[in-house]
Amino acid sequence: MIAADTSSLVAYFNGRPGSDAERLAAALAAGDLVLPPAVLTEILSDPVSSIAIVEQIRQLPILEIHNGFWIRAGYGRRIVPSKGFKTRVADALIAQSCIDHDAALITRDRDFRHFVAHCGLKLA
Repeated sequence: MIAADTSSLVAYFNGRPGSDAERLAAALAAGDLVLPPAVLTEILSDPVSSIAIVEQIRQLPILEIHNGFWIRAGYGRRIVPSKGFKTRVADALIAQSCIDHDAALITRDRDFRHFVAHCGLKLA
C-alpha cells in the first residue's frame, strides 16, 4: 500500500516529471495507490484542480480513520515543533493516516521528513 501527497498527485496528473511521478505511475498500475483523507480534501478544495484530475482522484481508495486518530495526529503535530520544525495541520493528518496504515508516502514536500525522523512515517 502506497499513499500519495497532494503535491505529487497534482504534479503527476499535470505531467510534471520526477521520481515521484514514476513511483505514482507504478503504484497506480499495480493498484497499490491509496489516499489519505486530507489529500482528497486538499485536492477537492483547490479551485485550480481540473475536473479530470478530480474524477481520477475520486476513484482511488481512501484510508480509513481509526479510533484515536485525532489524538495521535495531535501528538505527532506537537512532536515536530518541539524538535524545532514547523508543520501544517494537513501534513500531520496525512502523516498520521499513513502511519496508522503502514503506508509509505510519495511526496515532493520536504516537510514530511520531520515526521519520518520523529514520528515513524515511511516515505516511498
